[in-house]
Amino acid sequence: MSAEFRSGAVVEQWFRGRSRVLFVHAHPDDETISTGGTLAALAEAGREPLLITLTRGERGEVMAGPLQGLAQAHGLAVVRQNELKTALGMLGLERHAFLGVEPARAEGLPPVIYEDSGMAWGEDGRATTAADVTADALTSVPAIEVLNDLLAGAYLSGAQGIVSYDDGGGYGHPDHVLAHQLSRAVATALGLPFWEISSLDHEAAAADDVVDELAGDPNEEPLFEEHDVSAWFDRKVAALRAYATQLAVEGEEIVHVGGQRQAIDRVESFRLRLRD
Repeated sequence: MSAEFRSGAVVEQWFRGRSRVLFVHAHPDDETISTGGTLAALAEAGREPLLITLTRGERGEVMAGPLQGLAQAHGLAVVRQNELKTALGMLGLERHAFLGVEPARAEGLPPVIYEDSGMAWGEDGRATTAADVTADALTSVPAIEVLNDLLAGAYLSGAQGIVSYDDGGGYGHPDHVLAHQLSRAVATALGLPFWEISSLDHEAAAADDVVDELAGDPNEEPLFEEHDVSAWFDRKVAALRAYATQLAVEGEEIVHVGGQRQAIDRVESFRLRLRD
């Protein structure tokens, strides 16, 4: 394994030892599925991670059963906010904000709700833009507005680094793609390091780039880091169970509303894309 990869690092060494790392996620449950173990570990270590959720996941499908009636009665946004609150309690995360609400709102502007943009499945099996995206959707409002809100959230929280999706949004969801673009722009503006959520296939991920802005001396610092979150796995699973409208947990697998199965990761991987 080359010098740019590392694994088994203790929590104090994660994210180059930075406290107050800001995690930017598109919808409730995204934070737990892809970074739940890392968030739990950082919180337990007193590292004060912050989560900003961009939307309330209003366009998510609901698992068959009694929760469909609950979502219809109260609105899915309300139910998913409550699920998020429960999940964050399981992870031990105390610092959270929705984009558009202080502290993640540009100074002098009234609070606003950015809605889930929705998605459709493309022929290539990746998510793409929904045909019925609304005017209040995250991807419909002026980009400068959401950018300024995230910039305010990062600055006011004292963020020392930012984590979000890769430039493909993981699986292509338009809100995930925009989350990457916003997060990377804010990291650049504030001179902060930016990590993207990565697969464990580091060599394949690195090969995707014809030119990598971090290329250079491989001994300078590792581009990838793997977080063994086994010690916080039970917390991650408990947090996942909070999202009963969106998924079910069977053993060590997530069963999504569409029936897709996904292993619950015991190792969460991140790739450094911008240095400070």
